[in-house]
Amino acid sequence: MLGLKLPTDPRWANIAEKNIEEILIDHAFCEQKAASTAISLIVSFPEYTELVTEMVALTREEMGHFKMVHDRLIKMGIPLGRDRKDEYVLKLVTFFPKGGSRTDQLVHRLLYAALIEARSCERFRLLSEKLEDKDLAKFYRDLMISEANHYTMFLKFARQYGNREEVDKKWEDLLVFEAEIMKDLGKKETVHG
Repeated sequence: MLGLKLPTDPRWANIAEKNIEEILIDHAFCEQKAASTAISLIVSFPEYTELVTEMVALTREEMGHFKMVHDRLIKMGIPLGRDRKDEYVLKLVTFFPKGGSRTDQLVHRLLYAALIEARSCERFRLLSEKLEDKDLAKFYRDLMISEANHYTMFLKFARQYGNREEVDKKWEDLLVFEAEIMKDLGKKETVHG
């Protein structure tokens, strides 16, 4: 369903479980960044009413997810700490050239967002299946469903606002590029790394 070209090595779930505090901290920041992306799309493309409406709802949802993760950290006595760079995202966003038409810029940002959500969904599925803590496993199963919905929403908007054939080609090329990135990741206690 997700179309990812290179699945995460299942051993990543073992790394994550042994470092669950780090995963939760990184996850909290991922939720913040997702909300920030939605706000940025509103600010950058206010003329797309349907997109703006969905991004308002997404901002609320992502901040709700942030609160859920942050509440878990508080319950565990773990401070949030400082944000870390997301190596995965930093590499991913180099794929499309900068500039171009407003439509191209919008489509590229939507495709990046779709892929980040797809990879998060895949990682959350692994956590939901592999974590021994059944409460935390259920937590990630519920979030996995949400990430899948976000992935499909972003991809739908990219196809809606761009030329479908061109968007599908860009999506396929981006998936191949992302698989190359993932060959070097999956060994760290981060959601995407």
